[in-house]
Amino acid sequence: MSFVLKNCIQILDTMRCFRKRSAIPVLGALIICLLFLNLYFEDGYVLEEDKRLRDTSTLQFNSDRYVPIIKDFSNFSSSINISYRILAGMPSSRKRYLTIGLSSVKRKKGNYLLETIKSIFEQSSYEELKEIVVVVHLAEFDLTWGETIVQDISRKFSHHIIAGRLIIINTPIEFYPNLEGLKRNYNDPDDRVKFRSKQNVDYAFLLHFCANLSDYYVMLEDDVRCSRNFLAAIKKVINSRKGSNWVTMEFSKLGYIGKLYHSHDLPRLANFLLMFYQEMPCDWLLIHFRGLLAQKDAIRFKPSLFQHMGYYSSYKGAENKLKDDEFEEDSIDVPDNPPVVLSTNMIVFENYEVSKAYSSTEEYFWAKSPSSGDFYHIVFEKPIKISKIKVSTGTEDRQNDILHHGTLEVGERLVGNKKGRKCTTYLRLGDFKNGNFEMEGIDRKVLFNIDCIRILATKNQVEWLIIKSISIWTAEPTTQ
Repeated sequence: MSFVLKNCIQILDTMRCFRKRSAIPVLGALIICLLFLNLYFEDGYVLEEDKRLRDTSTLQFNSDRYVPIIKDFSNFSSSINISYRILAGMPSSRKRYLTIGLSSVKRKKGNYLLETIKSIFEQSSYEELKEIVVVVHLAEFDLTWGETIVQDISRKFSHHIIAGRLIIINTPIEFYPNLEGLKRNYNDPDDRVKFRSKQNVDYAFLLHFCANLSDYYVMLEDDVRCSRNFLAAIKKVINSRKGSNWVTMEFSKLGYIGKLYHSHDLPRLANFLLMFYQEMPCDWLLIHFRGLLAQKDAIRFKPSLFQHMGYYSSYKGAENKLKDDEFEEDSIDVPDNPPVVLSTNMIVFENYEVSKAYSSTEEYFWAKSPSSGDFYHIVFEKPIKISKIKVSTGTEDRQNDILHHGTLEVGERLVGNKKGRKCTTYLRLGDFKNGNFEMEGIDRKVLFNIDCIRILATKNQVEWLIIKSISIWTAEPTTQ
């Protein structure tokens, strides 16, 4: 505690020396002191003293409601200064794992913001809460409405605000570009163009604010329900793709819900949205941004972790009944899919290459009629223990392009060079049934660490073969 007080005293001394030149009022120094004190408290202490802190927090929210924080687009030659009003909470000096960004405006019908915030916190474990920060951008020029929302959020989520897990911001109207007389692309009416253009700017300002708060950032809307332990699922997916280059990973198939980014990409994404704010809707711009950074295909994971729950749209209160039919609230079981080298001796059709069965894109591996003995081969970078394997063949519109007769084998003892390695010993795990293979508890049945998996056609077939997805769940490797 003495260290914290010492830092506060040093800050006040500095403020006295520069008070004539500084644009930050003395109140700013007091807020910084409070921030130091807040960082001193552990979450457990906050839980025990929640009632007392709730009382004192109300005073803090009222006093620093319009304290500006200036940030620069330091990654660009043309610097843009934006001043934010911090309406509640304060950015922490400790970098988190994930920032969850929400932008919200006044709706003609319905308001789902508090339910969305509640879902984020309730669906996270105590340990997960320590690794997230939620930033809400009240992108509304009606300040009276904004004050009411801040009061409602502060009353309901005061503990999370004090613990540094929830920040509410607003960008003053003077920082917005022109929103009148914009291009009418796609023959949209003027009010629709204005709405979607402002929405692009809203998200750009939110992204820019969040650039240095965490390692990763996920974009949500203000009317979303979350899956239980969604952070654990996201971390598992990120870890499974270490070493690969990705720009965006998607955890919902709706609009811009559940889009994950590296935080270091946020400044240029913000700049991109501002540059083309009047050209097209935000979700289209996000696709273009991904493509410009050389990620051709969407990387989307199933089941979805986030669900749209709003009934009325923020645009004119129109009905919006969109639902993600791949959302699962409780049964999230994301595969690990560790790094591999893939190969096949089948005749691949066009660009439906082997990698597309093992990735999380919407595409798949597609080969011409396989013969008996043809294979799809997986070699792991290092030996692993596997708890579960699931392979799906065929698609809804090509239901006969399945593996009609086949088996799945696991192998050990690699031989050959790096590009053409194979196992010397294989163990048959089982046969495909109706084009699918699924087995659990493999680590209890296979005593060795697995180097290879081989999907083997056991009979000739006239139909072509689609391998839609290969999912692998790992267990702790044994010591050899």
